[in-house]
Amino acid sequence: MTIQEKKQAVVDELNAKLTGANAFYLTDFTGLNVKSMTDLRRRLRNAGVEYLVVKNTLAERALTGSDLPDIAEFFRGPTAVVIGPGDPVAPAKVLADFAKEHDNKPAVKAGVVERKAVTPAQIQALARLPPREVLLAQLAGALEAPMAQLAYVMQAKLYEMAGLLDALRTSKEA
Repeated sequence: MTIQEKKQAVVDELNAKLTGANAFYLTDFTGLNVKSMTDLRRRLRNAGVEYLVVKNTLAERALTGSDLPDIAEFFRGPTAVVIGPGDPVAPAKVLADFAKEHDNKPAVKAGVVERKAVTPAQIQALARLPPREVLLAQLAGALEAPMAQLAYVMQAKLYEMAGLLDALRTSKEA
């Protein structure tokens, strides 16, 4: 296999991962030592997320021709790609928590969430979201409260109707 074929294989594999991902983020890992990088990779792997360091030119080539936003301008300097196949919040949380512990490193450059380009500030906002289960519980609570109130009002109307019928019966007997 020639060097050109090897590079094309890397481009094709990265293109498949990026187009298949629900979210991916570009980070600048400057200033992280090997121990910190290993720790970050372990945390991301535990969250079901992949962390890749690829050549910028190959990453740019992987994005060309895809339906993803053009974020090639961010492939400058040391760049790693954090690929989250599922929930876009999980990798953002791992990156934010890790950066808090390591002097804001790695720095997030940009990202793509559900085929839309996002800024580092938007990625930070994603990281502050509660977990999916908590959001679903809050939604269920918000939906449950009006239904419980409706059931209470309907029950009160039934009692009122029963009271009126009882009063009518009493007045007819008298």
